[in-house]
Amino acid sequence: MESSSQGRGGIEIRPVYGPADTAPELEERLGQPGSFPYTRGVYPTMYTSRPWTMRQYAGFATATESNRRYRDLLAGGSTGLSVAFDLPTQMGYDSDAPEASGEVGKVGVAIDSIDDMRALFAGLPLDEVSTSMTINAPAAVLLLLYQLVAEEQGVSPAALRGTIQNDILKEYIARGTYIFPPAPSLRLVSDTFAYCAKELPQWNTISISGYHMAEAGATAAQELAFTLADGIEYVQCALDAGLDIDAFAPRLSFFFVARSTVLTEVAKFRAARRLWAHIMRDRFGAKDPRSLKLRFHTQTAGVELTAQQPEVNLARVTVQALAAVMGGTQSLHTNAYDEAIALPTDTSARLALRTQQVIAAETDLCETVDPFAGSYAVEALTDAVEAEASELIDAVFAHGSVTAAIEAGFQKGEIERSAYETAKRIDSGEQIVVGVNAYTGNGGDVPYKPLKVDPTIEAAQVERLRERRSARDGATVEAALTALREAATGTANLLYPLKAALAEGATVGEVCATLAAEWGRYVPPDSW
Repeated sequence: MESSSQGRGGIEIRPVYGPADTAPELEERLGQPGSFPYTRGVYPTMYTSRPWTMRQYAGFATATESNRRYRDLLAGGSTGLSVAFDLPTQMGYDSDAPEASGEVGKVGVAIDSIDDMRALFAGLPLDEVSTSMTINAPAAVLLLLYQLVAEEQGVSPAALRGTIQNDILKEYIARGTYIFPPAPSLRLVSDTFAYCAKELPQWNTISISGYHMAEAGATAAQELAFTLADGIEYVQCALDAGLDIDAFAPRLSFFFVARSTVLTEVAKFRAARRLWAHIMRDRFGAKDPRSLKLRFHTQTAGVELTAQQPEVNLARVTVQALAAVMGGTQSLHTNAYDEAIALPTDTSARLALRTQQVIAAETDLCETVDPFAGSYAVEALTDAVEAEASELIDAVFAHGSVTAAIEAGFQKGEIERSAYETAKRIDSGEQIVVGVNAYTGNGGDVPYKPLKVDPTIEAAQVERLRERRSARDGATVEAALTALREAATGTANLLYPLKAALAEGATVGEVCATLAAEWGRYVPPDSW
């Protein structure tokens, strides 16, 4: 009898596949690249006309330091920027807040005001470069600062291209950098949709993220299901706010992980496109073909990197990048081999970018569209991931909504169980991690000196912030913050008073505190 095994990606994989393992209506389910249901890719030519965007994630210490890294990445051939913010910025605190102590500039760049945003993008062509910002609870705030700086440079908002993550639901599920309760947070999301449809038409207003769920332990099907369920919730919120689906849906985008389980990951990406196309057409009645296309950014799996024998991560990242490319990603970040130890050095960041460039320039993967189409194994796995993800989406909405499922702890509980099962398999040796529970002999580790953030940058950042506050017109700022709080009690789009307050010199922490004074700060049920 043919044996099978539960794959590392959470989907059963059999030793041999054949015609009987694929759906009878395979041709209909596949379609053509660039055509419904987009299983084979969202564009007809995919990488044969141009490769994916090579978007390296970077940000640390001060805005000036990060600006130097961005210049190096662009000079080295990166085709898009991706900004990492420090934890205080992600949580809506200024650098001099007690909660920020010890965290300023540590895992990303500190942004307190428009001055920092000016320094971050000084001398960079914002009308030419595509910028992604990994920011959620205060996403609207950072986007508006970016717009203000671009306008100062003479760049029209209509020319700005990029993405804000703006995915608050996954923060409640897997990551924890929330500020406000779900209802007002979702209002900010839908207000951002409406604002960008009018003011920044080329901007991707959300990157609905499964990456962080996968990093927390979600299987491929869980990552896909909970991400698409969040997407459904965002779409419904926007519709409830009176927006037309085809006015905002073309600017939605997604963010997934790429693990080392190549076949399962390729299947996941193909299933994601097919599921989303049907959701948008059949559930929401979208008419514009652009509304049906699931476009996504991918990052290689940070959770699979190891501090032991870190040079082995070079192989892992290459395999993961191949999975993303063969799955049809629109943009890609490749992790540096040293990220299990510290922030990347200039050398490791450059090597991570070179990994993508080798795949694009020295392989033949850009010469054909969807090379796995018709593969017995991949088509069967695509169907399996799609079926399991569909069941999980139904299980989420059996609670009534994504928010209700979050409050019940459903998604978090499912992910934690999967993470526990993975940990048990690694501890027992059933699941091999090279250099950790197998092949641990000394192979001559590469000498390594990790990047360390200067501990004096926090004091310097705080001093600059205080100078900024003393130089501005305090009464004007206070009036703008009062207007923002009054707007938070109504239903008008909040991004306009937000932008006015930021333009007058209000800080990230001040505008977030103003909104929190009206809405409160979220406390998860399991901490009551």
